[in-house]
Amino acid sequence: MNAIAFPSDFLWGAATAAFQIEGAPRADGKGPSIWDVFLATPGRSLRGETGDVACDHYHRWQEDVALMRELGLRSYRFSVSWPRVQPTGRGPANAAGLDFYDRLVDALLAAQIVPCLTLYHWDLPAALQMELGGWLHGDLPQLFGDYAELVARRLGDRVPLWITLNEPWVVVEAGHVEGTHAPGIRDRLCRYRVAHNLIRGHAYAAARVRAAAPPVRVSFALNTTYSYPASDDAADRAAAQRAMEGFAGWFADPMHFGAYPAVLRERLGPLLPEFTPADAALLRGSLDCLALNYYFSDVIRHAPGHGALEIESVPQRHRPHTTMNWPVVPDGLCDLLVWLHRRYSGLPIYVTENGAAFEEAPDAAGYVDDALRIAYLRDHFASAARARAAGVDLRGYYVWSLLDNLEWSQGFSQRFGLVHCDRSTLKRTVKASGRWYAEFIATGRLNDR
Repeated sequence: MNAIAFPSDFLWGAATAAFQIEGAPRADGKGPSIWDVFLATPGRSLRGETGDVACDHYHRWQEDVALMRELGLRSYRFSVSWPRVQPTGRGPANAAGLDFYDRLVDALLAAQIVPCLTLYHWDLPAALQMELGGWLHGDLPQLFGDYAELVARRLGDRVPLWITLNEPWVVVEAGHVEGTHAPGIRDRLCRYRVAHNLIRGHAYAAARVRAAAPPVRVSFALNTTYSYPASDDAADRAAAQRAMEGFAGWFADPMHFGAYPAVLRERLGPLLPEFTPADAALLRGSLDCLALNYYFSDVIRHAPGHGALEIESVPQRHRPHTTMNWPVVPDGLCDLLVWLHRRYSGLPIYVTENGAAFEEAPDAAGYVDDALRIAYLRDHFASAARARAAGVDLRGYYVWSLLDNLEWSQGFSQRFGLVHCDRSTLKRTVKASGRWYAEFIATGRLNDR
């Protein structure tokens, strides 16, 4: 509808994750991940669906790269499966596993698509969970660093953007507190220990990647919301700020400043582990950029006695919601980008996930007319443009996701893709939103369709 000012080298892309699209769980020496174990357990997934086939990207990757080229993507964010590279999470690399990603990176570069690689998108080798207790164990950060170095030595000469961990908050809360994600632990007492080891894991991995493959940009993928105060009352405004620091700052502060936010230290006391001087030094400045996964924002009110932070999220019933029951808050992206830009001064920012699941049905040819997704993306792109106009150094934007894929324990019930993937035939069909996105990338103009 209006031309917007993004530079010609801005990275418009799409994102996926290995477990959600690859399938082939036992091919070429791959070991099982915690998600293979989790979804094989009755009652763990919504409809009993697993990742055994997913989108069969492991065998159809060439077709998928051709789709990316058709869409005009300038970058593609993908993840490497740790158990495909190290079947037990330790020891030498599985050559066939690394070969797969080597071929994928070369194909992306041949298509003039910049690779953005995520080392950990939740698929921990099952052996490390069974033998050590996974991220509960203090040795996991070192082992993660060993794995990161193996991948960086092979791919670091061609991959400029590296993400160590995807959404560690989800690993903690869904995987170890609520138990709705692998490994399915329900223990609130382990929350800060798991988070601490994930943060340390980022530090070890970032150091090893930088040493093996200079110069690259390294981040982790921060999932967070912008917190709006429920009222102009000072208590609600302070609560919203606590929410920001307790969500975004919980993970990003240590990686930038080398320490947890003061509000967490004050309110959690001994529940919050201490970084050793060596770990703090390794963490400080371990971000070359900041990767942000944004889906919605919250409204927060002061709630005395409600948890350590004394905050409560207020339902936003006046807003449209996605089928994930997430409110659609495009303005929150601009406000969040500005907040992050001010708090973590000097870091370029990339939106590494943004997208939505809606009710949709393909026609007989597999085509999906997903007008709601187009409107969602258009409004969020415009919000990102406003953030750039406010001085935010935003350099890239990745739509989640390239394909309709396995949405973890929700199975295939939630569809985020720019491309429809038929569950019976695995035929790929570009949706209306994919065509719209391709036109937007090519022209830089926001149009309705």
